[in-house]
Amino acid sequence: MIDFFLNAYKNAPLWQIILELVAFFFGIISVWYAKKENILVYPTGLIATVISVYLLWQAGYLGDMMINLYFSIMSIYGWWNWSRNKDDESLEISRTNTSEKFFGIVLFILTVLVVLSIYKYFDYEIKTENYFDIFASGIFFTGMWYMAKKKIENWTLWIIGDIIVIPLYAYRGLGMLSLQYLIFTILAILAYLEWRKILDSKKLQ
Repeated sequence: MIDFFLNAYKNAPLWQIILELVAFFFGIISVWYAKKENILVYPTGLIATVISVYLLWQAGYLGDMMINLYFSIMSIYGWWNWSRNKDDESLEISRTNTSEKFFGIVLFILTVLVVLSIYKYFDYEIKTENYFDIFASGIFFTGMWYMAKKKIENWTLWIIGDIIVIPLYAYRGLGMLSLQYLIFTILAILAYLEWRKILDSKKLQ
């Protein structure tokens, strides 16, 4: 098991290993802050996603790179949306309505089509594993949008997406990322339960 995590880094330069560790640390901290409904989810997440964009671009994983580029943009939007007061009230946790569910489906489909077109444009061979990557991209894009809106369904999408990419990264030999998304899954489950508890308590008020 230890060899699995270390083999991928035998020939990696020190700066790359350090960057991956920094992204790993801030990625975990970011999800922990999201679980606590703390706005620090966004600055910490931004550090992780910007570093990941660079590393994934270097590795040639375009789908994953696009996910993290979008995460970076949505982190800025989410940071702004969580911090502003609308009608003197801060943004609260809620469930998606019908129109938001529809928008989520549209966003998922558009994301899949855009990522597919990027692979085609750069003439990258689309292997079987890439289809899982592309499908997960659609889930993560939608989940990040719901996160910015403080919709509890974001956690359901994170859990599904994480379960898809854990074995995908392991298959690619990216042990650090596979472990990171395993931790993300555990935190996402705990976060869903915590946010649901908050929603249930509001119903009783």
